[in-house]
Amino acid sequence: MARISPLMIAPPVIFGAFVLLAAVGMFRDDPEALPSARAGQPAPPVVMEPFSDKPVFDDATLRDGEVKLVNYWASWCAPCRVEHPNLDALSKQGIPVYGVNYKDQPQNAAGFLDELGDPYAALGRDPEGRMALDWGVYGVPETYVVDGDGTILLRFAGPVTQRAYRERIEPVLTEARERAAN
Repeated sequence: MARISPLMIAPPVIFGAFVLLAAVGMFRDDPEALPSARAGQPAPPVVMEPFSDKPVFDDATLRDGEVKLVNYWASWCAPCRVEHPNLDALSKQGIPVYGVNYKDQPQNAAGFLDELGDPYAALGRDPEGRMALDWGVYGVPETYVVDGDGTILLRFAGPVTQRAYRERIEPVLTEARERAAN
């Protein structure tokens, strides 16, 4: 009887492991979603520099009893330009949007807002990205839904499109507002 070499078994085992890994990845709820270690936890401290003469928000603002969005953005970020009209529309609907200008030149960021409008209730600058690091930001744009007691409910990476708002952000906002009303 011929002996089977372990080297002959290795390729099918490795292939089987790859197929299993691929199947698990394909059948996740949202294969494009990045995990957030901050969901369900208090928002990290707000430590920002002022943005020209705009009001700056702080930790107390995040815990003011109102559900809100915190949006990390930059003038050099093309997807930030795409999401900007949607943030403006949300702001006009009465949803407070707080901005964090991420690793940007002040004059470029001011020009961005002058050109596209300013949807932010308050904003500040994070020129070194230290606050973003504490919040778990991978890159801009990223938007967080924060409830009235300062707990992060959702981290959304990528531009806030109408579809993203409707499918991912709005349900979380609605649920948080209903909880706050009761």
